[in-house]
Amino acid sequence: MCYRLRRHTGRKGERRSLGEPDYVRLLDGAHQLLKTLLIVVWDRLSTHISKTMKALVAERDWLTVLLLPGYAPDLNPVEDLWAHIKRSLANLAARTLDELEAVLRRRLKALQYRHGVLGGFLAGTGLALDRPDGPQYAEVSKSLSAPRGCRTVETPTRGGAAR
Repeated sequence: MCYRLRRHTGRKGERRSLGEPDYVRLLDGAHQLLKTLLIVVWDRLSTHISKTMKALVAERDWLTVLLLPGYAPDLNPVEDLWAHIKRSLANLAARTLDELEAVLRRRLKALQYRHGVLGGFLAGTGLALDRPDGPQYAEVSKSLSAPRGCRTVETPTRGGAAR
C-alpha cells in the first residue's frame, strides 16, 4: 500500500483533491520504491479517466490501470480500507488538525505491514488481479467478469453464500 496524504487548508484557489501530476508522482514513487510492475484499480473519477492521465499511463509500460464500473463501491478495495481506518478513529478526540494527521499517518503506516488485512480488502471485492495481456487501461464489469489476464474469485459473504 502506497499513499500520499493531502491537507486541504481552504485557501482560495487551492485544489481540494489530487490532480494528474499528483497521481503520476505517487505512481512513479511507488514504482521506484517497489521496483516492480504496478496494477492500479481506479474508480471513474474524472482525473482517473482524463485524456491527460491516459497519456501519462501510456508512457509507463510498468503500469496497468483497471477501471471499475461507474458506481461500484463493492468492487473497490479502498472503500473497505477507509471504512477500517474510520472505525479506528471513531473515539478519537484530536485537538488539532496536526494531531489528527499524525494519528492517521501512524494508522496507515501500520496497515502497510498487515498484508493479511490488506489482502482481505481485495478478497472482499471478489477480484484477483493479474496483469492483463491487453491494453493498459482495462475495464472491470459490474458482474465481476474481469479483463483478459484478470481472474475473479468466489468469496463467501457474511451469510455464507458466494457473491
